[in-house]
Amino acid sequence: MDALALEASGKKLPNGSSITALPPTTPAKRKPAKKAKKAVVFFEVEILDAKTKDKLCFLDKVEPNATIGEIKSMFHKSHPQFYPARQSIRLDPKGKSLKDEDVLQHLPVGTTATFYFRDLGAQISWVTVFLTEYTGPLVIYLLFYFRVPFIYAPKYDFTTSKHWVVHLACMCHSFHYVKRLLETLFVHRFSHGTMPLRNIFKNCSYYWGFAAWMAYYINHPLYTPPIYGEQQIRLALIVFLFCQIGNLSIHIALRNLRPPGSKTRKIPYPTKNPFTWIFVLVSCPNYTYELGSWLGFTLMTQCLPVAFFTLVGFIQMTVWAKGKHRSYLKEFRDYPPLRSPILPFVL
Repeated sequence: MDALALEASGKKLPNGSSITALPPTTPAKRKPAKKAKKAVVFFEVEILDAKTKDKLCFLDKVEPNATIGEIKSMFHKSHPQFYPARQSIRLDPKGKSLKDEDVLQHLPVGTTATFYFRDLGAQISWVTVFLTEYTGPLVIYLLFYFRVPFIYAPKYDFTTSKHWVVHLACMCHSFHYVKRLLETLFVHRFSHGTMPLRNIFKNCSYYWGFAAWMAYYINHPLYTPPIYGEQQIRLALIVFLFCQIGNLSIHIALRNLRPPGSKTRKIPYPTKNPFTWIFVLVSCPNYTYELGSWLGFTLMTQCLPVAFFTLVGFIQMTVWAKGKHRSYLKEFRDYPPLRSPILPFVL
């Protein structure tokens, strides 16, 4: 019988001594080894002028996860006249501008990175641009509609046209630009916050100039209604209103793809709204509906300046639509192959 059994039974050893049990020993816990901290490799960033190749700024100990937007802010501290929106940072003097969200360590540069700076000039917000562009045509058209002095002969000052299509055209034109103003304030979410200030003069010349040209002839005392009369006007009104609602529907659908304050890009797909079903065939249906609206307005007024404005607008929107279509194809591998840029199966 072993000692533990004797103790359990309360017995003593033959020599009369008792046995005291020792407490069981537990193995000592080993302290986990401390993980070695990874050394952070900082970057050195050199910014050169894209034209002269002169060194403008040297940034030391830049975090590897720093974004281009943060580098622009650092550059702004040493060059206060170049606020971030005015800066174009590139990998190559003649290359494309890097995005603000691009991360330094993900770019094809070493720990000593060289970037090239180009001044984009004074900037203005897109909201201000759109409000200016669209307010002008709205006001200018109404000046011609009310026939304020110095536009037509003095005997026509503040007179009104006898043709109801002239009044309808004014309502449609005003509706279009009021809609655009409201969309700018409450619907659109811009991926770029600003644009060069010099562009606003070009854009306003286009919108304001065409508005004056169209309004002059539509509201002229010698204006004649469309050749097919009321049937043509009513058909044109249906086309115009249908496309206006479609254009608004597309803008709302595009807005819902981008969370507030982000630059997220997603593939737009049809929603429950039937006006968005055209996404099945077209990449930029907002331009398709815009074209339809102006075709309806052209049919309604049967005015040559309106037709010319529609043609020029169609050419410009086609350029924009093709550019966006190429971007979608480049960015999304699963982009629907059936879609055309602006006109289904055609263009």
